[in-house]
Amino acid sequence: MGKVALVGKITHVPSMYLSELDGPRKGTRQDAIDGHKEIARRCKALGVDTIVVFDTHWLVNANYHINCAPSWQGTYTSNELPHFISNMPFAIPGNPELGQLLAKVCNEHQVETLAHHATTLDPEYGTLVPMRYMNEDQHFKAVSVSALCTVHYLNDSARLGWAMRKAVEEHYDGTVAFLASGSLSHRFAQNGLAPEYAFKIWSPFLEQLDRRVVEMWQQGQWKDFCEMLPEYASKGHGEGFMHDTAMMLGVLGWSEYQGRAEVITPYFGASGTGQITAVFPVDPVTGKAIPAAQASRADGYTSVATRL
Repeated sequence: MGKVALVGKITHVPSMYLSELDGPRKGTRQDAIDGHKEIARRCKALGVDTIVVFDTHWLVNANYHINCAPSWQGTYTSNELPHFISNMPFAIPGNPELGQLLAKVCNEHQVETLAHHATTLDPEYGTLVPMRYMNEDQHFKAVSVSALCTVHYLNDSARLGWAMRKAVEEHYDGTVAFLASGSLSHRFAQNGLAPEYAFKIWSPFLEQLDRRVVEMWQQGQWKDFCEMLPEYASKGHGEGFMHDTAMMLGVLGWSEYQGRAEVITPYFGASGTGQITAVFPVDPVTGKAIPAAQASRADGYTSVATRL
């Protein structure tokens, strides 16, 4: 019935907001802002009605959660970086119907997921920053999904993405984009060194690791990447333990995926972290469901299945 039209991995660096404001950082993240606007242009051209964001700033300690309130409006200040995002206004239409449908199908596939449609909970800035630049005219509805998952298996996050795609294609009357909102390596500069690393990666090791990963994405080396994802998430300081990336790959088809990344905003450094915006062709999914995690595995990083 429905269609998944666009899938992407996107940056949400708070310096994008600083880039709007008068001061020494004005204009310095215009390339990232332009990348978000390009994704919005493509979504409009594809007839997308709702953007689902896997948000690595929404921390959860049990279950998976979906914020699908009818709308959100307010003023946001980041508790992590209040000197970067302060008093930022937001207004975003939501999609309660789709959010509840996504949760229903995830639960049917043994990924315990709760949808929150009657809630006062606002999205985190992993959703708010992208929507600021992709949805200025409130053309799209949005749904936010928790992706800073502290006690979760990566392959369960991949299964969540896979189930969400099934929900859209088999039960939803509309067109959806899925965006993994998070960095590659996410090792912030040590306290006191942030200005020095405003446009740099924290270490040569992390930069080379990230750049090799981007090459793998562009070359379509998905089986190898899925196998290395748990270790990359750990040793590469992946944001949100890279659950957003696992969810995104679940939507795409996990290690069976055949597409190649198209980079929209090239890899860049921000406060020590590695950032990119890229989109991925949406191929038909023909594989089986991604296997569930084994309850006996104590380390979520080691439980990722490598095949559909």
